[in-house]
Amino acid sequence: MSSDPAPTPALARRDVLRFGAGAAAGLVAARSFGAAPASATPAAPPAPPTLASTGPILKPLPPEWFVTYGTNAEMRWDSVDPRRYLTPAERLFVRNHTSTPTIDPATYALRIFGDGLTDARTPERAHVLSYRDLVRLPSRTVTSLLECTGNARSYFASQQGTPASGTAWQLGAVGTVRWTGVPLALVLRSLGLSPDAVDVQATGLDPSFVSGGVDYGRVRRPFPVAKALDDALLVYAMNGRALPPDHGFPVRLLLPGWVGIANIKWLGELEVSRSPLTSPWNTKWYRMTGGDYPADAPPLTVLPVKSAFELARDAVLPARRRTVLTGRAWSGAAPVARVDVSTDGGTSWERARITRHGRGGGWAQWAYPWRPRTSGPQVLLSRATDRAGRTQPATVPYNDNGYLFSAVVRHPVVIA
Repeated sequence: MSSDPAPTPALARRDVLRFGAGAAAGLVAARSFGAAPASATPAAPPAPPTLASTGPILKPLPPEWFVTYGTNAEMRWDSVDPRRYLTPAERLFVRNHTSTPTIDPATYALRIFGDGLTDARTPERAHVLSYRDLVRLPSRTVTSLLECTGNARSYFASQQGTPASGTAWQLGAVGTVRWTGVPLALVLRSLGLSPDAVDVQATGLDPSFVSGGVDYGRVRRPFPVAKALDDALLVYAMNGRALPPDHGFPVRLLLPGWVGIANIKWLGELEVSRSPLTSPWNTKWYRMTGGDYPADAPPLTVLPVKSAFELARDAVLPARRRTVLTGRAWSGAAPVARVDVSTDGGTSWERARITRHGRGGGWAQWAYPWRPRTSGPQVLLSRATDRAGRTQPATVPYNDNGYLFSAVVRHPVVIA
């Protein structure tokens, strides 16, 4: 993860006191663990020029950029600009369990409570932070990848013959963004964190999720205090601008390197607990079930290693002429170390050139020059390896929700 420094703002005494006891010491301590303070309050989110009049997603979804699936929208890989490293907000995929809420930043409140705080708080006595409180605190800017846990789910059916339930994503439910927000460690230490706190549960402000006639409540998911104190951010800006509504405005959680569901949008509550917490999003869903997985498989956390061509499927490429194939590769555990490409369906492999290494927790860009010698259909493959030693496999074990498909993807093209 990379951090970009910024000037230190003046913190008014009343802003410190809103945190409660211990806040002043925590704010001073922020400088010791590398937080880059915010220099100014971000502007209100710019209104898109046009918004969907109906539907669960508010931003425009032009078909040349997106494939839509009701509450979700996938970025088309053939629309990705190889010259641009970051994913613009208007191009980033959308994963909604229900619909995008519109939240007034003037009335927004983040409630923090639980017996894992030194001063244990019930929900009724929660610490409350406004949007203005958050954006005036010391901040950090990081570059980090965001990926839906079910990204590439469709390949369980098309490549392995084992269809899985859920949105039939190909590879476009992913993007790399520069995020700005307040380190969660700063907030928790300022409020006072019990030494035996173990979990934090984040809850969103989107409408309750109802499935099969069951109301599961608002989207929420716990994560360990260790992750909270490591690199978790309370994010209010992406790529230098306020979060758009579809991506979590006013504030979302960011857990770098972790599965998308862990990065709760429209963050409304944080419960800090001295005992393990659960929700349907880490017990019923977002853990491996079915196939050969045991009944007690743990909740999913770190993203696997993957790669993709910046090319339409079934693209027509010229025979006996040089074409530079480009793509991206990423991993939740470590930077990408190498990418290998096969232009003969996997019979042979050659090293691609990494043209841009991952910034912090972002993806790597790569290129491979190819001069096809014969006409007809061909299958391209890309295979990434990260610095943790993980390499994309030929196949992955089936799970009934189609999570974390990380096998090498077969990319058909036509040579003419």
